[in-house]
Amino acid sequence: MITSIEISGFKRFSQLAMELAPLTVLTGTNGAGKTSVIHALLLCREACREGATTVQLNGPFGLELGSAADVLNIHAAADADAAHISITLSMTGGRVARFTFDAHEETLLYLPIVPPLDPSADGGQLAFARSNRIFTYLCAERLGPRDVLGASAQSTEDLTVGTRGEYCAQILEVQGLKMKVPSARRHPSHREEADAFLKYQVERWLTDIVRPIEIDTVAFANTAVTALRFRAPSGEWVRAPNMGFGVSYALPVVLAGLFMEEEGLLVVENPEAHLHPAGQSRMGTFLALVAASGVQVLLETHSDHVLNGIRRAIGEQRCLEAGAAVVHFFDQGSEEQPLVSKLSFTALGGLDKWPRRFFDQYQIDVAALAHVRRGSVS
Repeated sequence: MITSIEISGFKRFSQLAMELAPLTVLTGTNGAGKTSVIHALLLCREACREGATTVQLNGPFGLELGSAADVLNIHAAADADAAHISITLSMTGGRVARFTFDAHEETLLYLPIVPPLDPSADGGQLAFARSNRIFTYLCAERLGPRDVLGASAQSTEDLTVGTRGEYCAQILEVQGLKMKVPSARRHPSHREEADAFLKYQVERWLTDIVRPIEIDTVAFANTAVTALRFRAPSGEWVRAPNMGFGVSYALPVVLAGLFMEEEGLLVVENPEAHLHPAGQSRMGTFLALVAASGVQVLLETHSDHVLNGIRRAIGEQRCLEAGAAVVHFFDQGSEEQPLVSKLSFTALGGLDKWPRRFFDQYQIDVAALAHVRRGSVS
């Protein structure tokens, strides 16, 4: 498990040191650097490819970062001798992985990896590179409802849901009734061995998060596409576009959480997208359960409902220890360096502090309306 990340010279960050937990929540104002932390992890993942000497800034994981000049921090760019990007990952057991990238050539669409990587990084690199299922990134722009989804040429062992959820149908077709979900990630109402198959667990969690639902996949012979169909229990099967965005956006998150290998890292942007507030809360609880089962989860969210679902998982359901989760709140700060505050959970699901602008808009709006009402009465 990654216990901390240090970033130097990358995008908004002149210097940043941040603790990571089994469940790490990134939240805060727009454009303050949350996604940059995720992009730093993606660069490290790319650098761990066998034989890699560069990392592409455009293409892998759907990245569109531009050129070296676009990702080099303004302070580092001002010093020609210091035009490097450094990312250090500390892990359990005292292992450290250090990655340094050369950003001197501003027009390059890739970053050369500066050798040698620290010898103590071996364990960390192997954790990233052991298999594709050890690392999954789901971007905010996931695929909406589609009649058919494509197929990956990767082996079954390496198959993941894809950056946008594009391989969900393939996984359910190939593994849905073969793979059993680890007991710690099974839905509380479906813990028996007969209910443990991936398909049944995905259906049960989606029922809890979105709506009562059953899933069917249809593979077309001699093609690289698989169709998805949905229905309410005992209802008629309907095409994915007739089921709505909530199911299509939640499906990759749920499937990835149940499908990933233990000790893997699941990175999710905006898991709340297209979900009703109750579903957002349940999604937070689900991700907390995944984190408690041995998969490290890092999520970026703007939803207080997701946060409250995590709080309930800690304080009410007791499925995640308070010390196993952390929140990092990003505020604008200066143009060169955002302000990042660490918030810790209490055993009862509370938070040790509540900074200004941290999910306080509800109170602000209600107070404004109360002021209006008081004015109309007088």
